[in-house]
Parts: sequence; C-alpha cells; structure tokens
Amino acid sequence: MAVEVPTPTGPARPDLKILETRIYRGPNVWSYQQAIHLVVDLGSLEEYPTVSLPGFTDQLIELVPGLDRHTCSRGRRGGFIERLREGTWLGHVAEHVALQLQTLAGHDSRRGKTRAVKGETGRYNVIYSYTDETVGVAAGKLAVRLINHLVDAEDGFDFEAELNAFLRQAERVAFGPSTSAILEEAASRDIPYIRLNSASLVQLGQGVHAQRIRATMTSKTGALAVDIAGDKDLTTKLLGSAGLPVPKQEAVRTQRGALEAARRIGFPVVVKPLDGNHGRGVCLDLQSDEEVEKAYDIAKAQSRRGIVVVESFVTGRDYRCLIVGGRMQAIAERVPAHVIGDGTHTVAELVDITNADPRRGVGHEKVLTKIKVDANALEVLAGQGHSLESVPPEGEMVKLALTGNMSTGGISIDRTYDAHPDNVEIAEEAARIVGLDVAGIDFICPDITYPVRETGGAICEVNAAPGFRMHTHPTVGEPQFIAKPVVDLLFPPGTQSRVPIVAVTGTNGKTTTARMIAHIFKGLGRKVGMTSTDGVVIDERLVIKADASGPRSARMVLQNPRVDFAVMEVARGGILREGLGYDRNDIAVVTNIAPDHLGMKGIDTLRQLADVKAVIVEAVPRDGFAVLNADDPHVRNMRRRCSGGIVWFSMAEPGSEVREFVDDYCRRGGRAVVLEPSDRGEMIVIKHGRRSMQLAWTHLLPATFGGAARFNIANALAAAGAAFAGGAPLHDIRQGLRTFATTYYLSPGRLNLVQVGNADVFVDYCHNAAGMKELGEFVDRYAEQKQGQSDLARMSRIGMIGAAGDRRDDDIRELGAVAAQHFDVLVVREDARLRGRKPGEAAALVAEGARTAMQEGARCRQVEIVLDELEATRHVLARTNPTDLVVLCVDQHSMVVAELEERTKHAQAGARTGNPAAPTSDPDLDPSTLTETAEAEGDEAEGEALATVPPEAQPVALDDTAV
Repeated sequence: MAVEVPTPTGPARPDLKILETRIYRGPNVWSYQQAIHLVVDLGSLEEYPTVSLPGFTDQLIELVPGLDRHTCSRGRRGGFIERLREGTWLGHVAEHVALQLQTLAGHDSRRGKTRAVKGETGRYNVIYSYTDETVGVAAGKLAVRLINHLVDAEDGFDFEAELNAFLRQAERVAFGPSTSAILEEAASRDIPYIRLNSASLVQLGQGVHAQRIRATMTSKTGALAVDIAGDKDLTTKLLGSAGLPVPKQEAVRTQRGALEAARRIGFPVVVKPLDGNHGRGVCLDLQSDEEVEKAYDIAKAQSRRGIVVVESFVTGRDYRCLIVGGRMQAIAERVPAHVIGDGTHTVAELVDITNADPRRGVGHEKVLTKIKVDANALEVLAGQGHSLESVPPEGEMVKLALTGNMSTGGISIDRTYDAHPDNVEIAEEAARIVGLDVAGIDFICPDITYPVRETGGAICEVNAAPGFRMHTHPTVGEPQFIAKPVVDLLFPPGTQSRVPIVAVTGTNGKTTTARMIAHIFKGLGRKVGMTSTDGVVIDERLVIKADASGPRSARMVLQNPRVDFAVMEVARGGILREGLGYDRNDIAVVTNIAPDHLGMKGIDTLRQLADVKAVIVEAVPRDGFAVLNADDPHVRNMRRRCSGGIVWFSMAEPGSEVREFVDDYCRRGGRAVVLEPSDRGEMIVIKHGRRSMQLAWTHLLPATFGGAARFNIANALAAAGAAFAGGAPLHDIRQGLRTFATTYYLSPGRLNLVQVGNADVFVDYCHNAAGMKELGEFVDRYAEQKQGQSDLARMSRIGMIGAAGDRRDDDIRELGAVAAQHFDVLVVREDARLRGRKPGEAAALVAEGARTAMQEGARCRQVEIVLDELEATRHVLARTNPTDLVVLCVDQHSMVVAELEERTKHAQAGARTGNPAAPTSDPDLDPSTLTETAEAEGDEAEGEALATVPPEAQPVALDDTAV
C-alpha cells in the first residue's frame, strides 16, 4: 500500500541527524539479540517520504545494489525496493542501508526495525543487528551521511571512498578467518563467547568452564611449545634428533656468518628470520654469495631477535599439514601468488584481472588476498626474465612471490585425502615433539602422495597458531571443517560450557532475593558470582564496591574462572542502556512492579516499566524457568513472554482469586511456592503438580523478624522458587532460608538491625513510596511485637528518609506522605548525588509530602530537614530514647553502620567504666551540639522555623539502666 505523501512546505534539506546512539550487548527491549539503537531526527525530511524525492530510490539502488535482496515486511526478495517506490520514511531507509553496509563488510546482519518515538514528531528509533559494535555504529553513521547526500549533494562527499574507508575499518577490527571459523563452530554448539580485547583474544564458555583462544592458540597451548616453534633452529634440531626429515640448518647473527653457513650447507639455500611468520622475510633458492648477502638484510629486518636462519633449499611443492590434538585434520598445497600468461595481456594487466576476482580482498577481508606488486614481486619477476610490461606466452605460470602464503596473494589446493600415511605419521610426530595442540607443519616435497623418505623432502617449519583460511576456503577442492576438532579439544562432547544464571529484577526486594538465592547455593558448595547494587561478589568476597546491577558487571562475573553459579541483580537502567550483557538466563525472577523511575528514558507507565523488566523473562530458554509474583498483575502478565516453565510465588490466602489461579496451575502439573496459614503460623509450601512439600515456618526465618517483615517473606518465597527451579534439594533450600539473616555482613543495607543504647535501629535502602509502604507496615508490626514484650513507656518511631533526585516531583512527595503514616518524627536527608536537583530541593519535596499528610491526620508529629546523611544520622541518634524504634533509610550504608557501631562501642565502654557519657572519637558527637547544629541546618534548608521538640523526644544521656 502506497504512503500518503504529505504536502512539502519547501525544498528537501539534508536534515537527518543522529541524536543518540546506544549499543545493546544482549537481549533488550527491542530485540532478543544484540543491536544498535539510533534515535534519529528527520527534521524537515519528515515531510518527504522516498516517493516524494525524485531520483532518490534509483540513486540509492545504484550505490548500494545489495538492497534488492532485502525482504523487509513483505517477506520476499525485493520487498524493501517495493517499499522505497511506494514511499517510506528515511529513518527506515537508514536501517536497511546500515544493515547492507555491514553485509558488504562480511558481517551477517539481517534484523532491524524502525519505530516512531512516541509523542515526538519526526523522531524515530532505528534498531538493527550487528556483529561488531564498532562496525555497526560506523555503518549507521555512513548510512545517514549517504541519505543526506542523496537528498542534497554534499560537497566533497565521495561515497566510494567513504565505503572503502569503512571496509578498511571493518577489516581492522574484525576477527580473522581462523578465529571466525572457531566462533562459528562454537555458536553452532550453543557455546557462548566474550571478546576480551580489540584483537583476537576471545573467551569461549562461562565461568569455571571458560576456555580462551587467540587466533588458533588455545588455553591448552603450552607457552614452552610456542617458544620452541618460534625458534626455527631449535625446532629443526629437535625434529632431526627424533629422526624426522629436516633440512640442514644454521642460525647466524651476521652477514658474514650467513655466507659461511651457506657455503658449508651448499647452494642453493634458504635465508629466513629465526622467529618470523606469514612468510615475511623468507628468501628461497639463493644461488650465490651476492643473493645471500641481500637476503640476509631482508630476513634480519623481519626477525624480532635479530637472528637469521640459513638452511638447505629443498625443492618440491609447498604443503601445509594441520595437526589438532595430535591428529591430522587437513592438508593444503600452497601455490605462490602468480598469473597465467595468455599471450595478449602484460603481467600488470594479468595482475589486475586476477585481483578482480570477487573472492579476493584486502588482507583477510575475503577468502583470498589481492596480489600486491612490490619490490619483492618485481625482483621475483626479474628472476624469471619478466617485468610488469612483459607479455608472457599462453599457459606460462609467472610467479610474483616465492612463498605460498595466502596473505601474500597465494592460493590453496585441498590435499587432505591425498597424503600418504607415512607423511601423515611424520607430521603428527612433529607436532607431538614440539608439544603443540594446534600445529601447522610445513612440508616441502615433490608429491605428498608418496613417502617423503623415499622421494626426498623435509619439514621446513612447525608453526604455532597456524592460519585456517587455506583449509576452510581452499581455492581448489573441498573445504575442511577444521574448527570442529579445535572446539572438541576445548569442549569434549558432553562437556558443559555455561554456568547456570539466575537473573533477579523488580522494583523492590531484588537485592535481598538475589542474596538469599546466592546464600542457598553457597550452602550447596557452589562458587557463586553475584552482582547487586552494592557491588560484585565472587564466592562471598566483595571484589568491586559499586552499583553493579548492569550488564558490564554481569560479564565480569561470567569471565571469572572460579564462578560455577551466577546470580545477577538486573536493574531497569542497565537494560535500557546496554541490554542484559549475556545471551540468556536459565532462571528469571521478577519480584514486583511498582512506581519508581517513571518519567525517565521514555518510561512513563507501569506497563512500560513491566515491559523493560520482562526482558529477563524473554531471555529464558525452553528448558529454563521464570519465577513470577502471582500477586502482582503486571508480573503475572509476563507469563506470556516466557518460552520456558513458570514457577509462581504468592502470599495470597487460600480461597482468594489469585490463589485459585495458582492452585489450578499446579493441578495441571505446574510449580508454585505459597503460604499455608495455620494456628501455629504460616508455612511456606512448595507445590509441584498435586504434591505439596512443607519448607519452613515464616516466623522462624531470621530475615522475617518473627513474621513482621512481610516483604522478606515474599523475597523468601521467590528465592525458594528459584532454588527449586535450579535443582536445589528441599533440605538445602530450607537450611539456606533458616541461616540467612539480614545482618550487615550477609545483607548490607537491607533491614540491618543494630542495638544502640537499648534502642532498635534498622538500616535499610528504602527509597520509593512502594517500598516505604512495605517498610512502614513492618514498623507497625514490629512495634506491636515490642509493645507486647515490654512494660516501658510508649515507643517513639523515628525515621530518616531521603529520595533520589531523578524521580518525579509527585513520586518524591508521595514518599514523604507514606512515611508520615508510620513514623512519629521524620528527619529528611539528601543523597550525596543530587542527580540534577539543587541542594535541598528533593528534601523539601519529601517534607512537603509529609506535612500535607500530617494535615490530613497522618501519625507524624514533626518533620525536620538535615541534608547531610551522616549529620542526619547523628541528629536522629541524639534525639533517640531507650526503647525507641529507629529506621534509617540510607544511601551510603557503610558510613551509617560505621557510625552506629561507634556509638554502640562507646555506650558499652561507658557502662563498663560507670561513665555513661563516655566521649566518642569525635567531639562533635555531643548530643546537645548535634541538635542545635542540625536544627540550624534544617532552618536554612527549609526557610522556616522548626516546631518545638516535644519533651518525650528530647535527647537524653544514656544511663546504666539504658545500657
């Protein structure tokens, strides 16, 4: 169907611009695979679909002819061309051009989509797949430049030159043919890989199963073997001492030494660098002293250690035998770069004709390399009595290089099945003697089909990291799939390559849930790698202290060679910024969806937020599980996005609508974790089909504080569901939950209880209204428990709260309003990072919300503002009486807990010495000074006088009874 063409208001201008570029390195909100995301602005071109731009489509097809193979939404070849002629917008065109440019660079990129940015006319999300992110981004930029050029020609823009520069850049950053062959074989076996540098160092597999390759060197390649292979003189001596056929050889350091060695060995000779590669610096068939002198300088220039080898020249054909794991896998005959005369064209013209072969490219860009005419080539020509202007007779083979390396323009002929068994045995023995797992044995002999011991010939070199291109893409003959034995060597059939990955997301509770899961599997003896908002933990050791809930931290865990089980806390921001950072997770846990981070990066509704967090559910394979909160309708809807099984968890009472839904699912063979109430309390029950397995009483779990922390009961249900889906035995799940406590050492910053002067002080990370509602309900239940255990005066509830500055104003006000329902006194602080707010702005909004709630009858009696977190903590402690309940919602929990421990230490010291007012290490910790200072800061921040502190809230000195 043709696009309705809008009426242009003026001439078309090259206004297409890239506003934002994102690189997704794993599943993301747009695609199951890694992708480039460009946000583009069409500007005035929003009024100009392709049908309204005369000549645009024809010029585009002429410059990028491969677009005619794009199916687009039509599902058939040429579908995109149809869209161009009917009319489509230029953001969509940029997507297809970027894909085709990557295809020209040898990258298989086929998937893309273009969608309008909601609410912003002329702006589009352009998403397309990539193989290498550098090439993918460059393709998008060149696509935009080309489209603008076709709209209105840009002075000095030469698309052919720009395309060649793009292809050269792609060739520089691309994997070589050998690495690519191994990675393709690994991908076919579902073995994941991570590129570790900009070159060819790659990790195959994850964690404890990981193996590394660099080109064709592997984790199993011995460093000593590589050193031996790099020393050609030593290699020859070792092979000769084993009785293998090798040429006579001497290593020299001077030109005079080379001449003397050549005379001793006897002409003709070969001169080559001791530690060279790719045939660089190798000079063959030297017949005189003059040739040896000249060859010595060439070879020394390519020698890293300045040592040159002189050896006897063995005549015959050049064969490369590839040995993997001690077995012959492929043999290729290497033919030096050459042209065949036709009696008509000059050598130069024949070279151009040969280089026009579409299989030839620059470097490793294609299966063959273009012949390069340089000084060495001219010298080889002269040795045959030719120059570039010569016209060789028909059928004459004119060499342009002496060595048969593919990198110098040579060709290869597959001889794998032609070799004589004796020659195969010699090559395999040579690889064993040197000690290489992957070795390239260079044979020179008249014919590989006859035994070299009879026909003459020798092993000239043993190469570490041999190239695969001549075997995988021979010029003549059948390709050999030699990557298979290499991958077999690293991952024998049946060997695991992946570690189990549990991904945990949600608005609240994901950190505690992740820690519970890690604790359970640690009890099973697993080496757990975990990411969370507190950092990266490897086997209970904090290795990086930072907000590590993003994709980079996930990759860091998967690269660690100790990790055999991974638990990833996945935050909304990381998914939007880079995707997951890995290809899939075996188990996905979603705790809940609540209003937080709304109004950021285009996420304005709970449904959109759920779509972002559902990425981990979409990344579950068919044999995996999603552990979903049945009580949350947004999470419940994610079941339709999961390819694997579902494990529900629910706190709903039996007989409720949600519980009936869960029970019905279990009756059909499903799994769930639920609560079963009784006179003795609530029992956590795991249901699988019609079986019910009792796990633990909720009030006996330390993390629930006698059942008061309902949110930790929900977290325990989620953790139990994940552990059950991960194959953990029932008794180990039970033991893990019973031994997991929210102490600072097991769960820092998450409901940590510290006794300070007979007052219960909780430290928590709560920072949004939904979390505050749960925390407030915990405070109500916990206070009720304490009141029933004590005959002391009424307990005061004091809370310190703060909101992140990047939340919406209404969300920040709501946080204060909810907190006011549960606390008698609120002290409002600010985070160290203001996130775009002015100092005091976020705190003022929190206080505003609390005061509005107070006017409507909320519990709170007083609101104070103390911006600095540590000062706010000291202020709260100064006004705390024995038996009070204090909740500190913190940003930097380590600093706050250190302050609490310091207070506790001095209180205990005062009790022992009989001096209840024992000084602290900081003279500013005097309670009266703290109160005056904090109130002064509060005045300045608020711009108004604070209310008088009621008598029961006045700070008092601790006495012996209080301690």
